[in-house]
This record gives sequence, structure tokens and C-alpha cells, in this order.
Amino acid sequence: MVNANASRDNHEQRISALENELLAIKKRNALVEQDKAWETSWSRRIIIAIMTYIIIGIYMQQIGTEGPWLNAVIPTAGFILSTLALPFIKKVWMLRGYHGKKIKQ
Repeated sequence: MVNANASRDNHEQRISALENELLAIKKRNALVEQDKAWETSWSRRIIIAIMTYIIIGIYMQQIGTEGPWLNAVIPTAGFILSTLALPFIKKVWMLRGYHGKKIKQ
């Protein structure tokens, strides 16, 4: 009877540990999904484009470039165009270049 109780307690501890591990994985996955949503959002792209435009415009103005605010449009447009190409590049990379990590068993 003592062995049966000890065995049951051991199983309950293992189940509890597995439940805690599963909960931790679910929490991490939710954070990863949220982070990915931010990384691919238009909000992020627009914020970065605005910041890029302002920073480059200020820099060009400080170094005396003629038409700094008009010229700041070029790198900003380049950033936006590069983000539009990223989904295609990612797809090609995943098909041809990514071999993944081995998952520990």
C-alpha cells in the first residue's frame, strides 16, 4: 500500500511538472506570436519610415545638404520598398536556405 501511494504521488508530481511545462510553452508561444505580429505589422513599418525620414532629414540639414527634406524621402522610400519585398525573400529563403534546428527529444 505504501508503494502504491508513493507511486501515485510520483505520477502526480510528474503530471504537475508536465502541466507547468506545457503552460510555460503556451505562454512563450503567445509572446512569440505577438512579437511576430508586431514585426510584420504596417504600424511598425510606418513608424520606422517616419522616424527614418525625420532622422535623415535632420542629419542632412545639419550637414548642409541642399533640399534635405526632399532628399530624405529616398532612403525612406527604399526602406518601405524593402519591406514589401521581404515576404517574397522570406518565402524563397524558407524553401531553399533554412534547414531548421534539431529538436531535442
